[in-house]
Formats: sequence, C-alpha cells, structure tokens
Amino acid sequence: MAHGLYDDTTPAEVKNAKGLHLITMNTPNGQKVQIMLEELKDIYGTEWTKTLINIMTNEQKKDWFLKLDPNGRIPVIVDNTQDPPFPVMETSAELLYLLKFADKEDRFGFKDELERNEALQWLFFWHGSGAPYQGQVNHFGKFAKEKIPCRFTRSNVSLNLGIRLMLFQDAIERFKNETLRVYGVLEIRLSGKYTGEPRDYLAGKGKGKYSVADIGTWPWVKAWEFSGFTQEEMKPFPHLLKWIDRIAERPAVQRGIGDEYKQ
Repeated sequence: MAHGLYDDTTPAEVKNAKGLHLITMNTPNGQKVQIMLEELKDIYGTEWTKTLINIMTNEQKKDWFLKLDPNGRIPVIVDNTQDPPFPVMETSAELLYLLKFADKEDRFGFKDELERNEALQWLFFWHGSGAPYQGQVNHFGKFAKEKIPCRFTRSNVSLNLGIRLMLFQDAIERFKNETLRVYGVLEIRLSGKYTGEPRDYLAGKGKGKYSVADIGTWPWVKAWEFSGFTQEEMKPFPHLLKWIDRIAERPAVQRGIGDEYKQ
C-alpha cells in the first residue's frame, strides 16, 4: 500500500477490494451511482463490490474516508484496476468515469458530440442547480435540529424566538420555491414547450435517449414527496411526473434503489 490511499483504519473490505468498489448509502446521491452500476451490469455484466456506511454517524468524516474523498461525501468509487487504485468523488464525475471506462458502446451516453454536450448540460444543470436546493429543503424540513435560519450566527441568535421561527420558515420557502423553479425547467425541457416536440428523456435527438443526464437527476426528483411537496404543487409538471414513472419501471433502477443498498 505504498500509494498511501489506505491506512490501518480503512475497513478491510475497502482496502482488500478488487476491481470497482463502491462506498455508498442509499440516498439520492448514492442511488445515482448505484443505478448506473446496475444498468451497466444488465448490458455488460459489470461487477463491483460495495461498502455501505451510515452518514448519520459521520463515518464519511473519518480519516480513512477523507483519504478517498477530502470532501467527505458519499458515494465514492475506488477503481482498483488502476495502479495505484484510483478514487473518484462527486456523483457527476463518477457517472462520467463509468461512462468512459465501463460503457464502451455509449449505451448511457452519446457518440455524437453535440448530443454528448447536451447530456453534460443537463447532468450539470441538476448537479449545480437542482440537488443543492432540494438538499436544503430536506435539511431544513426534515433534519435540522434547531429551527434557526441559516443566515444567523451565534452573535444574534438571541433575537425573539418568533422572529427566528419566521425567518427559518422563510429559508424553507426559499429553497422550496427554487426547487419548484428547477422542476419547472425540467418540465419545459420534457414538455417541448418551446420546441413543439415532447421528450421522453433529457438529452438526445428527437424524444431523447435514457442517459447519464437522467440517471443523475431522477433519484432526487422522484423523492419530491419525501421533500414535502404536495400533489397540488406538482400539478404544473405533468411531463416530469411521467418521466419519473417511466424511469422507475426500469429493472436496474429498481435494484439500484432497492433493499440490497439498505443497511
């Protein structure tokens, strides 16, 4: 282990892994890569091993994990076929890594450079404009231990509790509204509002092709109910809801979010 990627605290199943190894938890971000690997398995017989961790215990903040991903976020791929083993962090980068090295036929990508760029646009759009907002909706709505708006510091938390709660609610509404706005962008794309041609998928000519753009977006958007959005709030997005259902029918998708990835 002269490469220094592992140490004595690295779980044995991680440092002794051969081939592709995935460190994950069954969250929307984890599900992106889990689904991609399951899709590749169906096409090419791709094999990998996995380690499931619990991010609620901050396992991903321990030194052994930070050696693989200094940002301390799941999932992480370690490609042990490279010498030295090559770790990949950030879900979009992981999807593109698997596309490059494991999808030789571009079944989930595109050979045409313009279509490929289109897929990158939509993959990056969700990574940068969708997931951060919906993630904050989940944090403030589900997991925040104390209802203090994110703009507060310890020097001003002594403000009236009613005001604090009101501003906390403002924070939630801001992130919810931004998430709904992003859903609206996806609806525009899928509905063909400005092209006159509805689409089945986010990237590709005509109705599009199921690709990493969809894989990188779907696990978050399908969780709209968990995030606290109502059916009434989702009514403006009929094409988006059909897209959610369309992708949910894929066997690899069902496995990629299934019990095998639950602790």
